[in-house]
Amino acid sequence: MATLAGFIAIFMWGMLAALSVFTNRIPPFQLLFICFSIAASLVYFKRLISREPLLKMPSMNVNQWAVGVVGLFGFHILYFLALRFAPPIQATLIIYLWPLMLGVMVASKGNKRFAILGGVIGFAGTIVMIAGGLETAQTNSEQALVGYLCAAACAVIWANYSWFLSKSASDVEDISWVALVVAIISLACHLIFESGVWDLTTTELVMVILIGIGPTGGAFYLWDIGMKKGNQSWIASFSFGTPVIASLALFLFGFSDLTLSIVIAASLIVLGAVVSNSLSKKQELG
Repeated sequence: MATLAGFIAIFMWGMLAALSVFTNRIPPFQLLFICFSIAASLVYFKRLISREPLLKMPSMNVNQWAVGVVGLFGFHILYFLALRFAPPIQATLIIYLWPLMLGVMVASKGNKRFAILGGVIGFAGTIVMIAGGLETAQTNSEQALVGYLCAAACAVIWANYSWFLSKSASDVEDISWVALVVAIISLACHLIFESGVWDLTTTELVMVILIGIGPTGGAFYLWDIGMKKGNQSWIASFSFGTPVIASLALFLFGFSDLTLSIVIAASLIVLGAVVSNSLSKKQELG
């Protein structure tokens, strides 16, 4: 069940790019504040339904607090910026290179060479995708490049956050406290740097709630369970399917076209997954 929890979290993240496009009118810090407030409240709804005490103090140490806040806040603000500066489908493929990085980080010493080889293949796909994205971007090349850099930073942050979770022993429900801190930081940044947009349409409100419950809410708790108690190798392997889920979702919602460069890039990234995981497992059996 823990491994399945990780799989469900991955599917939720695959839907985030498409859902986020519907909320482009909402400033990013405001969007983070709303979504993480919903994420923080999920535990309290669960405790209310199960008639547990509502307030439970966190058991995290300083490192767990720091990694949690930087991981969740840093990843998501860069995520939304990446989607706004760069073409959504290209930015998404770069962001979801984090499974390649995570595969290297969790690989055993004897299998790292396969994980590294898979990462090189995936990076080749990224180069192909960026080249195509710069040609088709509706924004100028400088804006697209900023978006690509934000996307790359997302990949680095989430890979390290996930690896840290696999080594941590904190309570899964402590994520509600991390989400609350991220919501407060986001609200402060919103008040300082942005003008609020609160006249949300019904579609925008529904999408924000869905993001808060799913990709930026329930998915965190499920991922925590999966990385700590599930089969990390299986979860890392399934994670490579995230850009495919995201790309198909963007295409089905009508936000992006499936160009040849994107198909080639996605194919190379999936091939990198096979090399990183399947070949390494065969080596273990041999």
